[in-house]
Formats: sequence, structure tokens, C-alpha cells
Amino acid sequence: MRILCLGDVVGSPGRDALTQKLGTLKKEHRIDLVIANGENSSGGAGITPDCALELKSAGVNIITLGDHTWQRTEINPFLEKEKSWCIRPDNYPAGAPGRGWAIYTNASGISVGVMNLMGRVFIGGALDCPFRAADRILKDHLSQCKIIVLDMHAEATSEKYAIARYLDGKVSIIFGTHTHVQTADEQILPQGTAYISDLGMCGPVDSVLGLRNDIAVARFITGLKHSYQIAKGAASIQGIVAEIDDSSGRAVSIARVQVR
Repeated sequence: MRILCLGDVVGSPGRDALTQKLGTLKKEHRIDLVIANGENSSGGAGITPDCALELKSAGVNIITLGDHTWQRTEINPFLEKEKSWCIRPDNYPAGAPGRGWAIYTNASGISVGVMNLMGRVFIGGALDCPFRAADRILKDHLSQCKIIVLDMHAEATSEKYAIARYLDGKVSIIFGTHTHVQTADEQILPQGTAYISDLGMCGPVDSVLGLRNDIAVARFITGLKHSYQIAKGAASIQGIVAEIDDSSGRAVSIARVQVR
């Protein structure tokens, strides 16, 4: 099983890049499953049903989310209706719309469990423990899946590494999202889990994490809030391709991907 995991999709530049290039990228790397974080796909903050459907039409099989999940209220009923392929961090308090796991089955009948969690270090909000949430999901929902992928949406690299060590050998791939900067620490951990601290982003290259440069600079210099405006221009697609052994669920390889 060859799985393509894509970093945070930022606004229309990120969505357009996937619409134009994802098909070719899938063929080039012989991809069986595409997972993308879509929490910034609508104007740089949040996701709408239309944006989710656009990503699905572009070739994304499973959408994960993060701290901007609830930015657009219209997504709430959609998360309930389409929870089989559009998921949010599972460790939000009980009662939140949607769920944090999904199972994708390919044409060959191989099932892949995908779960979405969010870190608690440097991220606000009422969140349950992601470590205990992972244990619960693995036991109650994904116990029959040999191949399991985790999107750990978190600010602190230490928290991402800690959960990777905690789950090494229990899941096939753990990738970090949220920082929009692709890290160079892709590796296969001792018990067979492929890991990278952050996938990067699918968004405008000439920007500050997708934001217009002048607005980002003004925010830091003045300390005042400025409207969030997505940068224009060419966009890159960043992420990883990981190959997983179908029978054992252990990672065979992991490689960074960056397409402009």
C-alpha cells in the first residue's frame, strides 16, 4: 500500500494546486490512498462543505482537520453526514459534531484506518488527552485494521515525537500537521512506524505560511490584528509518500514530496 499524505491545504491556491497536479502525482508515485489536512482550505482558516467536496473531487480520499475545525459553522452538520471521509480531531470533548477516525477500503479489499488527534501544548481550547484518545480509537474502532495512519495536529514537536514513540509499532504512519513548514526528519521508528514531524503545506510559495507577506509583517511590527488574506502566485504541494507492508502494517519506506 502506497499512501500520499499532504500538509495543510491553504485557501484557493492550495485547492487549485491539488486540482491541477494531484492526478499526475498519484500516477507518478502509484498512490493507493491520499490523505490531506483541510483545516485551512477555506480562506486560510476553516473548511466549508464546498471546499471539502472540491478536495475530494481533486483526488483526496480522507480529509483531516485541526484547531480551525469550527471556524465555519456550516461544516458542523457536514461532519456528521460525511464522517466516513471527512474527520476532525477526536479528542475534542464528547458531543462535538463528527468523529476522529475513518476506515478506507481500496479496490483490493485492504482496509486502512485513519485517525485525527490534536496536541494540547501551545494550542488553546478544551481538549482531552490525545494519548488516551489514541488508545481508545485503536481498541474500539480500528482493531481490525492492519494499516493505520495518524494525523497529529500539534504545535509542539516534542508532543508529536512523544506520541510517535508511544504508538511506535501500533500504527503504520504518524505525520504532524499545523506548522505549515515541512520538516526534514522523516524516518522509520524502531518498531516499524513511519514518522515526520510536519508535512508542510499545500499553498502559496511566496508567503508567510500562506498569508500575504505584508500582512504577516504588519502583524508582528504593530501588534495589531489585520485581516487574513491568502497570498497569490504559484503554490507548492508538500507531504510524504509512505509504502506500507499490507500483511504486517509496518512501514517499508518514507520519502518527502514537494511539487511546485
